Amino acid sequence: MTTKTVSESNSPVIESREQLIASFARGEKPKERWRIGTEHEKFVYSLTDHHAPSWGEPHGIRALLIELQRHGWKPVEEGGNLIALTGADGSVSLEPAGQFELSGAPLDNLHETCCETGRHLEQVKAAGEKLGLGFLGLGMWPDKTRGDLPVMPKGRYAIMLRHMPRVGSMGLDMMLRTCTIQVNLDYASEADMARKFRVGLALQPLATALFANSPFTEGKPNGYLSYRSHIWSDTDPARTGMLPFVFEDGFGYERYAEYMLDVPMYFVYRDGRYIDAAGLSFRDFLKGELPVLPGEKPTLEDWNDHLSTAFPEVRLKTFLEMRGADGGPWNRICALPALWVGLLYDQGALDAAWDVVKHWSMAEREALRTAAPKLGLSAPIPGGGTLRDIAGEVLEIANAGLAARARLNRSGDNETGFLDPLREIVRSGKVPAEVLLERYHGAWNGDVSRVYGEASF
Repeated sequence: MTTKTVSESNSPVIESREQLIASFARGEKPKERWRIGTEHEKFVYSLTDHHAPSWGEPHGIRALLIELQRHGWKPVEEGGNLIALTGADGSVSLEPAGQFELSGAPLDNLHETCCETGRHLEQVKAAGEKLGLGFLGLGMWPDKTRGDLPVMPKGRYAIMLRHMPRVGSMGLDMMLRTCTIQVNLDYASEADMARKFRVGLALQPLATALFANSPFTEGKPNGYLSYRSHIWSDTDPARTGMLPFVFEDGFGYERYAEYMLDVPMYFVYRDGRYIDAAGLSFRDFLKGELPVLPGEKPTLEDWNDHLSTAFPEVRLKTFLEMRGADGGPWNRICALPALWVGLLYDQGALDAAWDVVKHWSMAEREALRTAAPKLGLSAPIPGGGTLRDIAGEVLEIANAGLAARARLNRSGDNETGFLDPLREIVRSGKVPAEVLLERYHGAWNGDVSRVYGEASF
């Protein structure tokens, strides 16, 4: 989740709805300026007993952030607490229970993305060796209860933790027990954004299946391959889901702004602190009628903060976020942006991907979204067959898109090799969670703690 590193005290006050719409148009960039921003989270655990370290304990999360400053990262504090880092590779931030996230810098190509990921993992592993900490690449804690987990000292999390149980049964699990990989991508125009949004939403269940990596809850199989994805089904229906309006004629910036105006607020950030506005209306804020700030109207910074509090499968800010994948190992951190860059950054690939999904009805898309977390590549698709039947085709489209980009490294290799982990999943027919379950029922003899030895970075 977003960590504020600076408050824009001079942010313009919103005087019209046109300013909300224009905020999305500011993200438009010509193709030569499109970039790739990759975010990935990992669980931190003690090497001695696998407990999740708190922020303040010796050799805990705060100590980890301090240790990373040896690599040039600069501290970010909130209320006197060290809660994030900034640097040339983007930012390091904390999810609610101490899940460790790199929000990478906007980069030109996947070779740079994978090098950035490698640098980050080398740094955290070196710090972890000094502090007795390990890092787990899964979509959900395999053995922890909610009560086992600490809470990081961030103001927005305190607000969310209070609010989540009011609107869904699994919001606290989302906050405390999950990890993801995401990629942020650019668009050239409103029409380009709309086409990418539609393809990204329709094919998000395929990404969920390919990256499914959360089959355990509290030490036992949970009946799902991506329980992380399933958790979103009852987190907060007002701010999650497949967004049917995206597929309607005329979809664009204005329609997304209308959606966001209907998403209940979480907070307002003022003078270095978060003011609880959970459940209140941004429409009232526009009129100067927000109960917690009577007479005050929002700034564009407030709007940007609000945009970060919706959690659909694809999210629009001044870029598009692909949000359907579980956390995983280094090669899949590189593979997720490869999939979406290949599909969305070449016009021929984008058109071909749309051809795969354009005839699906909204009901069929919703059914696929529901089935993918449980069934993975066996989830049925519209018209018959399963995700497995289109996975190879979609990867070939992505491959063609990456080949057309022709971004080469020093050895002359293009970006298509980053799809190899996904090709292997399709070839084997087993998503990562299915491999873990085979081991659990076989060599691990029902001992889920073995996952620490096999899924750590």
